[in-house]
Amino acid sequence: MRLTANRIAGILRENGYKLTPQRHIVLKVIASSNDLLTPDSILEKSRQEDPSLGRVTVYRTLEVLNKLSLVCKVHSEGRCGSYMMKRPTEHHHHLVCSGCGKAVDITNCSLIDIEKKLSQESGFEIKGHLLEFYGLCHDCVENTPTIHSNKGGTSR
Repeated sequence: MRLTANRIAGILRENGYKLTPQRHIVLKVIASSNDLLTPDSILEKSRQEDPSLGRVTVYRTLEVLNKLSLVCKVHSEGRCGSYMMKRPTEHHHHLVCSGCGKAVDITNCSLIDIEKKLSQESGFEIKGHLLEFYGLCHDCVENTPTIHSNKGGTSR
């Protein structure tokens, strides 16, 4: 089950955060998307409903949502951090397309043994981990022209 903007608003209120009309617009934009959203894309979509909505509102809302573990911050190759709503599933990682920015959740995480070993070897008390794989999704692979190598020398 996905979190809706109204459910997220309730969680914010339960945790003592104000819910301004502008913040609610930002919540609706994030909650209604299945894609990765950069802060700029969130701002652009939010301004369709309220042209006066400011960049600071977007960043502060993302900060609160991240603090409450309601969004995943995804670090995609060559792009600024992007966000997507956390889905109410167990711990997960991402496959991120370097072409279009699409992200796919990977729910099978078998890194617990590695975490334990690293903790024992390093003395670190590990609190968690992030793992993201980068590449091209099927659509981007299909739509990318193949670059052929010129084995006989250079072409001009």
